[in-house]
Amino acid sequence: MRSLALAAVAAALAVGACATPTAYGPADARGAGGYSETRLERDRYRVTFAGNSVTSREQVEMALLLRAAELTVADGYDWFATVNRATDRDSRLVATPDPLSSRYSPFWSPYWRYWGGGAWRPFDPWARDFDYRQIDRFEASAEIVLGRGPKPAGDPNAFDAREVVSNLSGRVPRRP
Repeated sequence: MRSLALAAVAAALAVGACATPTAYGPADARGAGGYSETRLERDRYRVTFAGNSVTSREQVEMALLLRAAELTVADGYDWFATVNRATDRDSRLVATPDPLSSRYSPFWSPYWRYWGGGAWRPFDPWARDFDYRQIDRFEASAEIVLGRGPKPAGDPNAFDAREVVSNLSGRVPRRP
C-alpha cells in the first residue's frame, strides 16, 4: 500500500512539473523549450522560441521578440526588423480513459480473450469510454536584421530594441 501511495505522489509531482509554461531561457538538450539563435551574417540572426503545451501563443511570440531585442542590444545595435516571421502550432489529440465509465472499479474488470486470426485477442464487453483533449504547442521563429540609429519610420516590422526590452522584460516569466 505504501508503494502505491509513493507512486501516486511521484505521478502527481511529474504532472505538476509539466503544468507550468515554458520560462524564458535558453533551450536545453532535452527539448524542454526556450530560445535559440543562429548568426547568419554580421547583422542577421535566425531566432526561435519553443513553448510547451501550456505556453500560450502570445507568450511564445513575446519571448521571441524579447530575445531578438536582447541580441540587438548585446551586439551594439539600436533596432531590429523581422524579415521572415512565423508561428507554428503542433496540435495533437490525447485520449484518457474515463474511470467512471465502467460498471466495475478502475482497478478490476472482467477480462476475456478469444482465438481469432491465429492469435489470442482481448475482448472487453464493458470497454471504457475515453475523454479526448487537444494539446497545442507553439514555436515562433524569425529572421531578423539589426540596424544602428533611429529605426526606419513607417516600417511595421522594425522595432526599437531597448523599448522592446523595457516593455516585455516584466511580462515574460524567466527561469529561476
